[in-house]
Amino acid sequence: MVDAMATPFGALGASSFSGLRVVEMSGDPAGELTGKLLAQLGADVVKVEPPGGSPTRAMGPFVDGHRDLNHSLTYWFYNADKRSVVLDEGDRDDRAALDALLLNADFFINTFSQLDVAANGLGYDVLREKNERLIVLSVTPFGLDGPWAEYQTSDIVGLAAGGMLFSSGYDDHSIPPIRPGGNQGYHVPASFALIGALLALIEREHTGRGQLVDVSMHDTLAVSPELANPFWFYPKVLVQRQTCRHAQPVPTQSALYETSDGRFVYFALILADPKPWASMVEWLASKGLAADLAEPEYSDLAYRQAQFDHVNGIVEVFFLLHDAATLYHEGQERGLPIGPINALEDLFEDEHLEARGFFQDVAHVDTPAAKYPTFPIRFSSIATPAERRAPDLGEHTEEVLASARARSSEDPS
Repeated sequence: MVDAMATPFGALGASSFSGLRVVEMSGDPAGELTGKLLAQLGADVVKVEPPGGSPTRAMGPFVDGHRDLNHSLTYWFYNADKRSVVLDEGDRDDRAALDALLLNADFFINTFSQLDVAANGLGYDVLREKNERLIVLSVTPFGLDGPWAEYQTSDIVGLAAGGMLFSSGYDDHSIPPIRPGGNQGYHVPASFALIGALLALIEREHTGRGQLVDVSMHDTLAVSPELANPFWFYPKVLVQRQTCRHAQPVPTQSALYETSDGRFVYFALILADPKPWASMVEWLASKGLAADLAEPEYSDLAYRQAQFDHVNGIVEVFFLLHDAATLYHEGQERGLPIGPINALEDLFEDEHLEARGFFQDVAHVDTPAAKYPTFPIRFSSIATPAERRAPDLGEHTEEVLASARARSSEDPS
């Protein structure tokens, strides 16, 4: 395993959020990822769970088929680097313990609607009276106001309502839009929530006071559909979804090419720019596969465009005769826009990610060590902590509450 701390990045200074306390009460991946990002920056994130655990504990896949609350890979991913505390809000002592946690917290992450907030007495006005420095990060499906404020959501509902799903799919429009993988509907608002946390923290440095940061999943997705927004805002045209290509108002040529090892690579065959055209022809010629593309008439753009099908056919044959790795590395050396279509499992063998120490082996209590992805940003003078496993349900209840009670009994002055 590569030691990321041996690189020039992440080797100096304290963790950027070291010393900051976060209380997280989140029932979906958007809120949980927000907490995880803060934890990876060094904050002490206490995840408050109900007695039955977070809903993500019941989401598969599960380690070696162990379908219990402590072996969900979904939960592991979204809750690494946190501590778990179990509290029953309906219990008077547990509610007092939650109040003690919030009294000394810097951030409170929650996924409550306004009705939930009113019912459980955790509204911002109430919290501010007890802890004016508290920054409340509300990460909800549709925000805290507006006609949809109490609506529920999911990854695919968010992507559909926010417009991103319309641009995702295949050239064949008889096939409905296709949901992109990776829980992007939840990850986008978490990224915006982290930005909101940073901005609120900077503001607190000036004023000494926290604030409410209202992050709407719907809002963040509505500003993220790439080219769909500007094409509609200005020329008033809709983009069309295309297979493994940016959605555009009109169809563009395919950019996927099959290789000799049965994989695919993405390659943007650019005819209009003379530099990548010349580089590609030289590459084909070095393998004896340029055919007539080096002839003088191909120096004329109009001629190249008129012969596109012929050019594309030669390129298809060239790719079929070489494996994906060779094509990727040789193409990149020539400055060409080319990349392999990796499956997720391919990333564990990615030499570049390995050299950067992106995955770290993290020990677990009763299972073999698991590979965790590290924080995707490297700093030259700020350390990021080593990855820690996701906690078992209630693993830290006693130690966290004892510390909270001790702090709350101290004189605030």
